Amino acid sequence: MWQLLRPAALLLLVSADTRAADLSKAVVLLDPQWDRVLRNDSVTLTCQGAYPVEDNSTKWWHNGTLTSKQTSSYFIADAQVEDSGKYKCQTGLSAPSDPVKLEVHVGWLLLQPTQRVVNAGEPIQLKCHSWKKTPVVKVQYFQNGRGKKFFHWNSDFRIPKAKLEDSGSYFCRGIIGTKNESSESVQITVVQDLETLQTVSSFFPPWHQITFCLVMGLLFAVDTGLYFSVQRDLRNSKEWRDGKVTWSKDP
Repeated sequence: MWQLLRPAALLLLVSADTRAADLSKAVVLLDPQWDRVLRNDSVTLTCQGAYPVEDNSTKWWHNGTLTSKQTSSYFIADAQVEDSGKYKCQTGLSAPSDPVKLEVHVGWLLLQPTQRVVNAGEPIQLKCHSWKKTPVVKVQYFQNGRGKKFFHWNSDFRIPKAKLEDSGSYFCRGIIGTKNESSESVQITVVQDLETLQTVSSFFPPWHQITFCLVMGLLFAVDTGLYFSVQRDLRNSKEWRDGKVTWSKDP
């Protein structure tokens, strides 16, 4: 009986696992959109996901540790270096979100890209952000040490359609008061087949489907083993003659 119950138990486990995997993931959004900020900046992280009726409680994790925050928005009024790290959230009817990394830097200028890996043909936008929004003039953007764009007043640098040669190390420089300040460098990578790679990766089934197939294969092997075990027991207790079964008598 236990041999027959084990496959049923495995099926129940796979069913429960599949239902859990069917929950859509929550999503963490940043406002402003930049994942690189300066000390003393304010940042709001918002958790998007499904909630049960009359229950808007939200779980937030910072660097893997559950925080005391239970609202859908996680507000950082005065960012400090220790606020850096990975943030995850979960609502009552969602699976935990993918982690979103936040970097808090110290300095006068900080280069903020909308994204660091860009598909060829998509736009690149860079912002030369100043500490406490201090006025900056004569702003210049650099790629691999060479001047790329100059603005008399601080403006975002935008490349409408990125090319492979737009990959490289970027930083910005500007004058604050009487000082010439520069930001740290940020690596921007332009790839040709990012969409194709995403399509190929989506071709492979998710992990819970792979688990289900493996368990079904295991169940098939167990059933096959039970079948041959029963057949062997029958041969030991019966005599097969001309396709008929004859029970053997005691000696």
